[in-house]
Amino acid sequence: QVQLVESGGGLVQAGDSLRLSCAASGRTFSSTAMGWFRQAPGKEREFVAAISWAGGGRYYADSVKGRFTISRDNAKNTVYLQMNSLKPEDTAVYYCATLEMRLYGSKRPADFGSWGQGTQVTVSS
Repeated sequence: QVQLVESGGGLVQAGDSLRLSCAASGRTFSSTAMGWFRQAPGKEREFVAAISWAGGGRYYADSVKGRFTISRDNAKNTVYLQMNSLKPEDTAVYYCATLEMRLYGSKRPADFGSWGQGTQVTVSS
């Protein structure tokens, strides 16, 4: 099992940028795909982005494509989400989660394994 801890959330204005971090423990991190989800109050958990185990493959939700970039540094056991041109509709709790490579390409929360506790991102207009 991998333990995940998100950080980097905060209150920003529309158009600003944030970088979220997800620190992982466990020696299997580098061989596990990783994803980011978000959940706003009263809404279902929504897929944001995912990255392959080596970092060469990425896929995104249409709503964040061109604005967000997912990356990972396996030497630091950390995955990142660089969020640019933030919009009020990006406001949510952001979670990172593991994904077995056999399920790479999925956007379903149920396909993801270990989850972090989440970090709040609030974007004001």
